[in-house]
Formats: sequence, C-alpha cells, structure tokens
Amino acid sequence: MTAVGIDAIEIRSGKLRLDLPNTFAPQKGDDPEKYTKGLGLTNSSFPDVYEDIVTMGANAAKRLMDRKGLEPDDIGRIDVATESAFDHSKPVSTYIAGCLEKVYDGDFVHANKGERKFACVAGTQAVDDAYNWIRAGRNRGRAAIVIATDTALYARGDPGEATQGAGAVAMLIAEDPNLVELSNDQGYGSKDETDFLKPNQQFPSVDGKRSMQVYLSRMREALEDYESVAGKIELDDFAYAPFHTPFPGMVRKAALLAYRHVIRDTEYEDDLAGEIGRQPREGEYDDREAYEEAIREYMDELKTTEQYRTWYDDAVEPTLGLSREVGNWYTSSVHVARVSALRDALERDRDFVGETLLVASYGSGAQAEIHAETVRERWRSEVEALDIDDQLERRYDLSWEEYEDVHDIHEYDKDLDREIEEFTAPEGEFVFTGWGRMNERKYQYVE
Repeated sequence: MTAVGIDAIEIRSGKLRLDLPNTFAPQKGDDPEKYTKGLGLTNSSFPDVYEDIVTMGANAAKRLMDRKGLEPDDIGRIDVATESAFDHSKPVSTYIAGCLEKVYDGDFVHANKGERKFACVAGTQAVDDAYNWIRAGRNRGRAAIVIATDTALYARGDPGEATQGAGAVAMLIAEDPNLVELSNDQGYGSKDETDFLKPNQQFPSVDGKRSMQVYLSRMREALEDYESVAGKIELDDFAYAPFHTPFPGMVRKAALLAYRHVIRDTEYEDDLAGEIGRQPREGEYDDREAYEEAIREYMDELKTTEQYRTWYDDAVEPTLGLSREVGNWYTSSVHVARVSALRDALERDRDFVGETLLVASYGSGAQAEIHAETVRERWRSEVEALDIDDQLERRYDLSWEEYEDVHDIHEYDKDLDREIEEFTAPEGEFVFTGWGRMNERKYQYVE
C-alpha cells in the first residue's frame, strides 16, 4: 500500500515581534521570568496592518507550491483550519484560493475547499481528512493542501494576553511523501467541555484552571485509546513527542503525565522504585481523593529524576524551540512543534529515516488526538528548505504603544478614530487591501 503523509511544510509568521520579558513584562509590572520560565515564552509574532489569516495562509501556500513546482491542476483539495475566521458562512479556503489564482495561470475550480473548526485540533483533523481522501482513491492523482492559520488575540488584560501569536502552516498531503508518513492508528479523547470558547465573539472566554485539567484529561484518554489499537507504547518507540503547545509551560505538565503513563509496569518504573517508589495504584487507597494526592506527590518527585529529565530533554524540549519565539498559533501549534522537532534532528545531524514522531494534538471544547508519523528518506531536504529563521530575524520589534495599536487594528469590532500605518513594507506577498461591496475582505499580490 502506497504511503500517504506530509510531503512538505511551509511556515509564515506574522511580521511583527513583541518582546515579552523586555517590553510586555515591565508594562505589567511582572518579573520577566514569569514569561520566560513560567510560560516558557520569549517573543510573540503579530500580523502587520496588511496581514491577516488569509494573507499568512496564502503566502505559506504560495511558497509551498512554488518550491514544489506545483500548479493549481496538481491540487484537488484545499482545507483551512482556523478559529479566527471572520465569516460564519464563506470559508477562508475560498479567499486563499482566490489569492493564489491571482498569481498562477490555472485555477482551483475543480478543487474541493472547506474549513475545519474544532479549536486547535482542527489542523490535525484537516490533515486526517486529506489523508482519508487520498486513501479512498478520490484524489485522481492529485495532492491536498492543508493550511492552519490563526491570529490568537486575547482581550487586553486577559491572563492569556502574553501567549498571543499569529502565523500559518501550510502542508502538502500526498502519496509517497518526502517528509513523514502518517499511520493508520489514532487515539481520541473527546468530551463536551466549556474550558475555552468564543460564543459569537473574537476574544476567548477561558477558565484557565479548568482548561489545564481538561487538556490533561483528554490527552490521557487519547493515549489510552491509541494504545488500544497500536499496542503498548514504549519509550524507545519514538524519537520526539510534539504536543499541542499553547505555551511551553503547559507541555511540561502534559509530558510528565504521558511519561508516567508510558513507564507504568515497565523496567523504567522498576528502575525508579528505589529512588521515588513505585507509582500509586488506586486500589491501594481508601478513596479517590487520597489516591489523587499520592499521584501528585509521586509526579512532583518523578519530574526531578535524571531518568525523566533525560527523556524530556531529548524527546520534548526540542519541539518547543519555535513556540518560544512566536507564541500560540492555535490550529498551527502542534504543526509548529513538529517542525521544531525536525529542525532539531537536522541540527544534530541525526540518522533519522524510519524514526517515529508521536504527535499529540488538542482542541478545547474538547478533543485530543494522538497518532504516529514515520520519517521518510527525503526529510532532510524539506527541512533545509524552510526559511522561518530569516522570517523571525526580519520581524519588526514593537514598542508598547505600537503593540497597543496593532492589537486595536486587529480587533474585528473596534472602531478606530485614527489611521495606523503599516510597520513593514510588503514585497512579494499577498496583502489585505480593504472591504468590498458586501463587506467581504479584499486582497492583492504585491510584487
């Protein structure tokens, strides 16, 4: 059976940068380490005046197509995952296709287009859809483009404000992929939750403590479900574990939970028994409360062990590199983590072909998905082609007052009483130009 997976990836960051420890923290009266060590973030990316989820997605897709030598006829499906959509009917994919048709001779008239919504897990769901479409034989030899694009703004003063970010990831899903092959096995954890939602509003309503609990619970359920079809996970089965990363601090908690689960009843738990004891078993306790307290105490000790730290530093920490510099990209989050892992392997010059990534996606509301991806023979050339370092280096450094302006201009319902000029000059990219007769957003390509 022909392998299906991710053939290539492109990333598009917002062109503005907010320095969290040196610009954001002083304005909030906070210790910079609250952000760098607590949240695990250093900088956030923001869109310039002429950027939005369409331009970032279209620019990522165009670079993907140009680099792979593709024309519109080669693409049979365009799916966009976002939780920053500005239209309740017309999908963002149609806007992006319209942008791309401005620069290619052909068109996407016969390509299926759609928009996926399930908070941050929607990007992975869109990849699943494209995979299934190809596996079903409906693609007629064509590939799919999946785009995850978001501007993750929070209300001013909201606790989540420091985690903001903006960017897009475009992925080419195809047969015989260059980058990674997707597995058939998937695990899910899903439940009706109200941890994070946007009921007819741009900025999220968040129950922060509840959101963390829901994230961890759904991840545990997805891991258990994955093992029910793929078999018991062993630590040596995968090289990296990219998680959904709203901020690296949350991943630290999820990784510890996953590690405890995976080592249970293994030689790794046995090796730790003399140092911190064996994991508590619920049957050993009179009630659930006592058991949960024992688990918390065990995990507090587990995270300090050399065994756990070594695994975390090898398998998880390398997936957080880009997130620290760009903030939360919602639907792109886990896909940014995957790229960070691949970049780390390239930097270490790893003999990486055939290695496995265990990818853990999550979306509030709430659902987690876990699946495996196998690294392909031509992965190195695809990772070397990325230009994200250049993008991040060229970002415009915002002052606090400029950040306030940027936040204002990207609030959908805010009436501005002043003109805010662009901070950078567009070149060789799609830009937002204003509104049309039906209040639709308009775009053009700037040479």
